[in-house]
Amino acid sequence: MGSFGFVASLMRSARVGLMLLVALTVIVGVAYPAAVWAVGRVGSAGAEGSPLTDANGCVVGSSLIGVDPQVPAGQPDPFFHLRVVGSVADGDAFAPGDPAAALPSNQGPSSEILAGFVEERRASIAAREDVTPQSVPVDAVTGSGSGIDPHISPAYAALQVPRVARVTGLPEERVRELVAEHTEGRQLGFLGARRVDVPELNVALGLTAPRCAQVSSGG
Repeated sequence: MGSFGFVASLMRSARVGLMLLVALTVIVGVAYPAAVWAVGRVGSAGAEGSPLTDANGCVVGSSLIGVDPQVPAGQPDPFFHLRVVGSVADGDAFAPGDPAAALPSNQGPSSEILAGFVEERRASIAAREDVTPQSVPVDAVTGSGSGIDPHISPAYAALQVPRVARVTGLPEERVRELVAEHTEGRQLGFLGARRVDVPELNVALGLTAPRCAQVSSGG
């Protein structure tokens, strides 16, 4: 009887342990991941990276990540441009395409290096937009905290309107209308400042649409 009772107790413990294992597997391994997956996709595309698509349905980037478009030197530039990257790499004041863009520069307000880059950026942007250096807004020559901010100030967008209209052939009024359509208000009505979403604005202008066939084929 003693041996039988021991075996019976062992079997009961094994059944309890097995039932607990199954229950935790269902809760932690199935129900919880399914709930997180569902919540992440209700009313938001954020869980998918907030993909940005063009008129052809091609994914051309993310609406949350600013990637400044570049054109070959000497070619007409039809794009609205973002703020400069947050870091300074290899002595380049703009550092386009630098993967370290999301890193801080560690250059403070008293930094002569930062002041030099700001002046270089101001002169370059003024030449690109055919305006005086004093007309260039502050956000155009200073990096955002993340270095990948997709927004610029309405003032910087307005500065770029004449060039974009001239290169694309669109009336300035139409370009200004598109800027207004992609201008976001202050968060909750009082946080932050009004801002223009540049990736979405460029897509609205039809400037970042790749050919789907090339993208799907990897060409």
